[in-house]
Amino acid sequence: MGEPLKQRLKQTAFESPFHEAMLNLMVATAHLRDRIDAVCELHQITTAQYNVLRILRGAHPAGYPRCEIAQRMIERAPDVTRLIDRLEEQGLAERGRSDEDRRLSVTRITPSGLALLGRMQPDVDAVHETLAAKLTPDQARELSRLCESLYEHDA
Repeated sequence: MGEPLKQRLKQTAFESPFHEAMLNLMVATAHLRDRIDAVCELHQITTAQYNVLRILRGAHPAGYPRCEIAQRMIERAPDVTRLIDRLEEQGLAERGRSDEDRRLSVTRITPSGLALLGRMQPDVDAVHETLAAKLTPDQARELSRLCESLYEHDA
């Protein structure tokens, strides 16, 4: 075990099985991230913007306040406000006031944002299919379980 990682990193040994596992996880994450980055670049948005659009699609049509978007992001963004600003400039999201609390600004996905996600879906599905070609459903569930065990009590 570890031969692909050793070849990838041009390394002959690891300090411990934990060191090897951490490096493997980082390399696998970078590999998948590169694939998603390429899809986003093809559609002229960033991965963080894609993440926000997916979050907003899940809340459609009600939308979410900025703090809720920030909490739901896969990778924490330092300035969610600027991310939303850029989505708004592109016509992919819009801000409005909450019906319950007029002081609260809520961001909603626009029809253009929904359409963009629809156009992106086949490319995103292709990334998912590469994962499905390498793992069985049981392996994917086990991988998810192992990943969750690494962060579940740190959130």
